Amino acid sequence: MISVTRLNGRSMLLNLLLIEQIEAHPDTTITLVSGKKIVVADSIETVGKNINQAMREIGLVGSYKQQRVDEE
Repeated sequence: MISVTRLNGRSMLLNLLLIEQIEAHPDTTITLVSGKKIVVADSIETVGKNINQAMREIGLVGSYKQQRVDEE
C-alpha cells in the first residue's frame, strides 16, 4: 500500500498492485486495473518513488548485477 493525498487534502492508502498507469495532466491521475481513476495532489514523481520504495520493501524489485562484456 502507498499513501496518497486526494485533492481535498484527505490521505488514503492505495494498493499498488492494482495500479495500471499514472499520468500528469496537470493533476496526477492514477488509473487502476479496474478502470477507476483517482486524482491525487501528489506529484507523479512522488507517487513513482513511493511505489518503487514499497515494491522494494515487499521484495518485488530485484537487484541485478550488470555483467561487463568485453569486445575484442
